[in-house]
Amino acid sequence: MTMKTTLANARIVLEDEVILGAVTIEDGVIAAVDQGGGAPAGAEDMGGDWLCPGLIELHTDNLERHMQPRPGVKWPVAAAALAHDSELASVGVTTVFDALRVGSIVSEEKARYDKYARPLASEILALRAAGAFRISHFLHLRAEICSETLLEELAEFGPEDRIGIVSLMDHTPGQRQFRDTSKMAEYLTGKYGLSGEYLDAYFARLKALSDRVRERHEAGAVAEARRLGARLASHDDTTREDVAASEAHGCRLGEFPTTREAAEESHARGIAVIMGAPNYLRGGSHSGNVAAAELAEAGLLDILSSDYAPSSLLMGAVRMGRETGDLARGIATVTAAPAKAAGLEDRGRIAPGLRADLVRFAMAGDLPAVRAVWSRGQRI
Repeated sequence: MTMKTTLANARIVLEDEVILGAVTIEDGVIAAVDQGGGAPAGAEDMGGDWLCPGLIELHTDNLERHMQPRPGVKWPVAAAALAHDSELASVGVTTVFDALRVGSIVSEEKARYDKYARPLASEILALRAAGAFRISHFLHLRAEICSETLLEELAEFGPEDRIGIVSLMDHTPGQRQFRDTSKMAEYLTGKYGLSGEYLDAYFARLKALSDRVRERHEAGAVAEARRLGARLASHDDTTREDVAASEAHGCRLGEFPTTREAAEESHARGIAVIMGAPNYLRGGSHSGNVAAAELAEAGLLDILSSDYAPSSLLMGAVRMGRETGDLARGIATVTAAPAKAAGLEDRGRIAPGLRADLVRFAMAGDLPAVRAVWSRGQRI
């Protein structure tokens, strides 16, 4: 039996324009997009609210927050994953690439971070297979170059895990995101309580570790991404040389470049630039790096990510649309653009034949308020 729903009298955000009209859904797929106001008999009246594609999140650390809601508190993994799923659904995200760190530091007494990616990935995949999630989940492995266990952790994954993205991350003190080591010190003091001589010694140990493993880990992570069939992303590129190296590795996605120089070089080389929506909304980076708004104004920002704040994704896209006078452009940074970058051809736009992943929102002053979300045509 065909399941048919029509959402009418909506301001429909298409890839390059906004129209007043109706979207018809049949069996979880968009069957038609029709222009015109009013709500015919049997249709659900959207009351002039906006209707956009479901949001696509390529890089979020939000699941880790649910796994450890307070320092020293570990929450059951399945419960954390389900809470994460529900939170994302509530803010309009219908597809997420859950970012899991691979590569750990296990020899440190105070600032150790243990392996967790393989068991967590297995839990996510089991929940997905059981139909427990409201939205679509993929895996994103964040390969920490400056670590002790990167290659052995990557070896625990196989093509059957359907890894969507592998990103090359290097948090060695004094470079990339933490060129300003005072920002890294601030972060580690807040998270681990490190300070003084211990912090200085810790930085020295990380730099020595990076010198030993960087070349081997970077080459190994690139090879593993190919073995897994994943898209490769750079992370925190800072210089033109960083971007050139990323292109040589095969990166087509540049996550959070720290300078305008790196963003310009990424665009020149056809690498899509992803920036944090919190950065865009706050007017600057918490690490002191380039402002997302500066890149957006220069036409150098392709994709927004909520990073650590899920609600920022729609807020950032709508603000960009309002500030540029082009809502379709803003919404595309969280729908069509990330879908293209991730190779997802079945979603990201409101068009016949694509998945009926949709978000209805109204405006509460300057902020978008989500009123309904559909995943594969089912209201969630």
